[in-house]
Amino acid sequence: MIEYATLLTFIPAAIALNMTPGADMMFCFGLGLRSGARSAIVASAGVSTGLMVHVLLAGLGLGAAVAAMPWLFDVIRWLGVAYLLYLAWGAIRNGAVRTDAPMKPSGHAFREGMLVNMTNPKIILFVLAFIPQFVSPANGSVLAQFLLLGAIIALGGFVVNALVGSFAGGAGRALISSPRASRILGWVSGGVFVALAARLAIMERA
Repeated sequence: MIEYATLLTFIPAAIALNMTPGADMMFCFGLGLRSGARSAIVASAGVSTGLMVHVLLAGLGLGAAVAAMPWLFDVIRWLGVAYLLYLAWGAIRNGAVRTDAPMKPSGHAFREGMLVNMTNPKIILFVLAFIPQFVSPANGSVLAQFLLLGAIIALGGFVVNALVGSFAGGAGRALISSPRASRILGWVSGGVFVALAARLAIMERA
């Protein structure tokens, strides 16, 4: 199973990613503004469920492919570097994500949160760019490692997105609506993605 040293590296990176603005966070923020904290919390649970579906699909596909094609990790690694740099450029250029997407009533919050996550094709690409950095076939089942690491991201994302949605009625509105704050959030997000791309580029496959 995954070594403790790997988890000690993964968890802070996962928390940093959970705290960077993205479509899921902005969805929960907007729903909190419109329907209140309860709907935002339910939607956050839906988002995390959708993420685990992505993780399961990625883990199944990668786990089967690694046994037959060990070089696949290197292919994914360089695709991941390119994609992470693309995300960094978009974050720095555009700042925080807009929050004006239409929202559903609270009764649809879980379903909508799950669909918002699952219909974003960039999520599975990001899963394949990020999680393999911390997965080693020498530590056992690749799928089990994917699911454990994905659950950590999903749990952290649930907490962060629920808090953002609950906070949306107060200072959160001012934070996102401020052009300066939006630009700062963009640079912070971009810096995280650049750091991950650099780590991925120099990583040696076990």
